[in-house]
Amino acid sequence: MPLASESSTQMALRDPDIRLMLRVRDADDSAAFGQLVELYNHRLVTVLQNLVGSKEEAEDLAQEAFLRVFRGRKRYHPRAKFSTWLFTIANNLALNVLRSRQRKPVVPLNLRDSGPLGPRPQEQLVHDRGPQPQHQLAHQELAGVIRQALETLNERQRIAVVLNKFEDMNYAEIAAVMGLTTKAVKSLLSRARENLRIVLKSYVQMDRSGEVAMNGGE
Repeated sequence: MPLASESSTQMALRDPDIRLMLRVRDADDSAAFGQLVELYNHRLVTVLQNLVGSKEEAEDLAQEAFLRVFRGRKRYHPRAKFSTWLFTIANNLALNVLRSRQRKPVVPLNLRDSGPLGPRPQEQLVHDRGPQPQHQLAHQELAGVIRQALETLNERQRIAVVLNKFEDMNYAEIAAVMGLTTKAVKSLLSRARENLRIVLKSYVQMDRSGEVAMNGGE
């Protein structure tokens, strides 16, 4: 975490993305902004899709997040990593969507809608020790089940899990994005993991050799 007294220049020396954003702020540098979009668009869409459940909606939200970044460029003063600031904006947009749905019915996700072969965001919650063909179908189906399991978490637990597992954020970084204390984030993740274990209990031990199992690491 940056020190309160740390200057923008000092932070920029440590974070190349901040340097790019300062070029966007100070010189309206469209090339620098394009680099930021290229660096973060896929990651942002992946996280947002796992929060809101729709790729199309995630792409729209990612575009809105970048639009807000550009519109607010002149007011930008780095107080954390650029990625933390960007994902805070995206988190707030996702929360607005999730809260607007609270009274609407949830449409179940298609268990086979896990995309082409190869690593998928949802599969980062699954421990894969090898790409043996005999396990690929089960692996993909489990990834779909995990997507549904994420839907059973409350919005704060889901956000914490997605940021932790898909963006590899630590407690302090998640706390900054969500506006919580690190203690609160640790508690959220602990409860979320327990809820996921309950929901996935009949799936996580589907292979006696241990090829498919929940990843319980930090």
